[in-house]
Amino acid sequence: MKTLLALILVPAAAAPSIFRVQFETTPGKFVIEVHRDWAPHGAERFHQLVHEKYFDDSRFFRVVAGRWAQFGIAGKPKIAQKRRHRTIPDDVVCQSNTIGYVAFANTGPNTRATEIYINLGDNSRNDAEAGFAPFGKVVEGMDVVLKLNSSYGEASGGGMRAGKQDKMFEEGNAYLDREFPKLDKLIRARLVSSGGK
Repeated sequence: MKTLLALILVPAAAAPSIFRVQFETTPGKFVIEVHRDWAPHGAERFHQLVHEKYFDDSRFFRVVAGRWAQFGIAGKPKIAQKRRHRTIPDDVVCQSNTIGYVAFANTGPNTRATEIYINLGDNSRNDAEAGFAPFGKVVEGMDVVLKLNSSYGEASGGGMRAGKQDKMFEEGNAYLDREFPKLDKLIRARLVSSGGK
């Protein structure tokens, strides 16, 4: 009976209206505050991924100074592949893609899945495109985010739309650590506080 119960997955509760997630990374810690009313689908998916510990032991694979820091491909290929095509509908853009704001990356309308970027500068030009709806903002540790290694730029993780991320889904951390050993690590992400429903 205990074995059977251990196999039952406990789903995440619905995302609170406002909640915070602390990220522990190689250069330090930072906190993202999420507002469900900014982007309900995005906030719900992010909450679910944190609950599942999807981001733990992964890499900041696409960091371009002054533009964005992207993460959200699980370090274990089986986990990354399972989630790769489980998309969510677009949200209306209510906040601007300016420094510190956080949104899902996508390849077109209604294709958001797990990849997330933190704006490292003014990317408000993205506001007009469907799907780039910020759901949260870095409220602590933006100095840490700005320290993430950007020496590889687009080479280590760009090309989401061009299908250049296949190796990351096939080999996970093994591929990134072999080919891009200086990438910063996302050690763990944990819910640290929440507001009301």
